[in-house]
Amino acid sequence: MSSAHLTAKYRPQCFAEVAGQEALKAVLSRAAKEDRIAPAYLFSGTRGVGKTTLARILAKAVNCEHAPTAEPCNQCRHCRQITAGAAVDVVEIDAASNRGIDDARRLKEDIGYAPLECRYKVFIIDEAHMLTREAFNALLKTLEEPPGRVTFILATTEPHKFPATIISRCQHYAFKRLGQAELEAHLKVVLGKEGVDCEDAAVSLIARRGAGSVRDSMSLLGQALALGGRQLVAQEVRSLLGLAGQDVFLAVMEAIHTGDCIAAGEVIRQVLDQGLDLGFFLRELSSAWRNMFLLKQGGERALPLIDLPESEARQWLDWAERFDLGRIHASWQLTLEGQRRVLRSLEPALALELLLFNLCSLPQLLRLSATCASGGSQAGSPAAPGRPGGQGGQSRSAPAQSRQGFTPPARSGVPGASGARQPGPAVQSATHAADGFSNASAGSEEPEGNEPPPAEPPPGHALAVASLDSTETETEPAASLAGSLGPRTWEGFLAWVDGRAKETGQAINGARMVPGEVEGDALQLYCRNETHCRLVTQGREFSVFKRYVEEYFGPGMRIEATAKRAAPRKSLKELREEIREHPLVKQVVEEFDAQIVDIRRPEDR
Repeated sequence: MSSAHLTAKYRPQCFAEVAGQEALKAVLSRAAKEDRIAPAYLFSGTRGVGKTTLARILAKAVNCEHAPTAEPCNQCRHCRQITAGAAVDVVEIDAASNRGIDDARRLKEDIGYAPLECRYKVFIIDEAHMLTREAFNALLKTLEEPPGRVTFILATTEPHKFPATIISRCQHYAFKRLGQAELEAHLKVVLGKEGVDCEDAAVSLIARRGAGSVRDSMSLLGQALALGGRQLVAQEVRSLLGLAGQDVFLAVMEAIHTGDCIAAGEVIRQVLDQGLDLGFFLRELSSAWRNMFLLKQGGERALPLIDLPESEARQWLDWAERFDLGRIHASWQLTLEGQRRVLRSLEPALALELLLFNLCSLPQLLRLSATCASGGSQAGSPAAPGRPGGQGGQSRSAPAQSRQGFTPPARSGVPGASGARQPGPAVQSATHAADGFSNASAGSEEPEGNEPPPAEPPPGHALAVASLDSTETETEPAASLAGSLGPRTWEGFLAWVDGRAKETGQAINGARMVPGEVEGDALQLYCRNETHCRLVTQGREFSVFKRYVEEYFGPGMRIEATAKRAAPRKSLKELREEIREHPLVKQVVEEFDAQIVDIRRPEDR
């Protein structure tokens, strides 16, 4: 086996030999055949996908002694000179080293001379995004209207750094990453030329690790071949490149399924002791969740979408049946979001450990999230005592508290609290989206057993009317009901709304956060400020709220929102006591064995 670098030794010399990029090869080959060469080309794409290779092949095709031709002959003097990098009229420039205005001016001077030997003078500028703004400006007119028989080929991995004026003067071709099958086929061709037998699993492993880059895959193949021997074995490749095997990922899934953090910690220790590549480990873990998600959805119909041998794919099919679809989706999302944090962390081992522990404890974390969203009451705690809808015997103190900086969400003693409907799907989805999870089970069902009461929106929100049913039931005429539904007070109206929600499926959540009182034929709402008043009195929610007010108080009842009154500000001592006694704070302290160090107002920080 030759000791030459595989990438240089097996660099394609004609369009047909290039792996992948079928559409781009066809376009460039046809342009060379018809001698319709553009003044400038822009080749963009990730590393190792063939940008520079195709630029050199195009330069040979347009300058071949048999041109115009669709493929270079690689036998004539011009083709051999370009292949060897000795052609006078084909200039390769590294923009990282020649990026200034003076370099651009020298390049413009060289462009003015006609080709000495070849048909075209070709300038290949690699990593062209490294050019300075001044250099780009100097090349603007030249790129648009270069002298005859001159063409530019700009290659870059970061096209977003190019000025729009440059891109508009070029034919832009975006190179794609190679697929798994294309990379495997290319590697097998190289192994065949080297006379080395290989296991399909070993080639597949190198191709996956290459992540769509031919150059990366060839470099990894060179490492594997350095082991010697006449056969490439998957186990040796894993050991050399520091890649986790199937057994490691199955152990991770077992620990996650059983919620065993100790077992997950042992897997992490194994990964670190073996010096495995953490980046590739996390990529493979994300792919495992993706495969399980597809298999859970489609069963055996999804097997062709899994880029794994059939035996391994069926193993993941069995594992997909052991997880709920929502758990798989949440774990996939959590793993993807945790990849960057792990790799950028100052303590990647601890960050990886935290990620796996979160995956193991995901059901408990979701329950805690749901508890936070529902008002802070622990699951299994006694339901809030209620009172019959339509009775306003108890005074309501929530309006005075709701205007403070911290409002306890639990509504113990509120009229109809035990029978209030949960917020609609839109409200629950917005609550859980802040935690990064989708609550697939959120809906409009009645709370059962000792479920916590629904969450209230924070102070300052507009009156939110969430429809829990697809249709609204017909109600009796407002005139016949007014005055017979309860006391003509704000508290009585709120109690009636709570009781009515059982029958109509309508709940006015935001109203409870706005203190109010009845003054003659007007319902006066006291908002925090003028902006809050505008939010309260606008939108579809207000129209529904107004209909309820007229139904309860009678036709002609006006609604006025002012910012005239404000509740006295609580002292810092009262605020601290209220926060320490809040059920959600107590639960967090108990669950995490935490300690409250200090409580301060935002303006005191």
